[in-house]
Amino acid sequence: MDLAADLPADLAAALDAATADIPLRELEASVDRLIARYRTPGRADRPILAGRIDAAAYAAYRMPATWGAVRAALAAAAARVPDLAPQSLVDVGGGTGAAAWAAAAVFGESLKDITVLDQVPEALELGRGLARDAFSGALRHAEWRQVRFPAEVPGADLVTVSYVLSELAPDAQQALVGTSAKNAQTIAVIEPGTPDGYQRIMAARDVLVGMGLHVAAPCPHSDACPLLGTRDWCHFASRIHRSPLHRRLKGADLQYEDEKFAYVVATRLPVAEAQAQARILRHPQIRKGLVMMQLCKPDGTVAQELVSKRQGDTYRAARDADWGDSW
Repeated sequence: MDLAADLPADLAAALDAATADIPLRELEASVDRLIARYRTPGRADRPILAGRIDAAAYAAYRMPATWGAVRAALAAAAARVPDLAPQSLVDVGGGTGAAAWAAAAVFGESLKDITVLDQVPEALELGRGLARDAFSGALRHAEWRQVRFPAEVPGADLVTVSYVLSELAPDAQQALVGTSAKNAQTIAVIEPGTPDGYQRIMAARDVLVGMGLHVAAPCPHSDACPLLGTRDWCHFASRIHRSPLHRRLKGADLQYEDEKFAYVVATRLPVAEAQAQARILRHPQIRKGLVMMQLCKPDGTVAQELVSKRQGDTYRAARDADWGDSW
């Protein structure tokens, strides 16, 4: 596992400031309600965030993990698409803006214009406040727009759809993915790294490939996923540091957490030859003089690869390789 990532200092400070005047017991009670709702299957009858305290509790509890997952997905895509330097971003279902912050972390100065779309005004208002003193000019001047999903999505160089599909009926999920991709140069869809989340990503992937986009990450091909129909599913993990408040709200002792996520990034841009590399699907298993890796390969298959100490530099690279890396 890679070293834990730290939230951007400006985002960490903004989250602390946003929750400073709310009693901890109220934040904890709100988190308990949110956890119970998110663990309940099916779409929500009303917006899950129902007020300022819910929005602040959600941001403190979930924003770091969402930021880490989206950042990892976008970084993986950027490694395979040399021309991926978006100037405009539309964050669909962005809530308090975690994906927008992640895009700013990955693409830096290239990102000029950000629009965040969400159904919950309190989340948008909090997101606007969190970004007010951001180092990124694109975040400071972002547009925060209330919509009802599925809705028309403005065109952009990059569109993110993160952790929102589970709140919609299946037909509405596919409609939102199609609408989001219609005028997008590149689109990233991120869901929880559960079997259900993987299935939603596979349905979204089918829509995107059917629209003529090329899969940039995590897959090294645009063919059918070789894990479909098996008892396995494709997902990855992002390790992030927990702040003291984050640990209290999670009831956790560890200084970090691993956010498991499933995703697909598809693009109309040329994908580099690096796409011919495989993707490591699990933590490599290291034995004495041997590294075992499960790989998704460019030919559309999954295979186990063994790298022995006799292979010198390749073996040393395998020892340093991690879940989610290209190989």
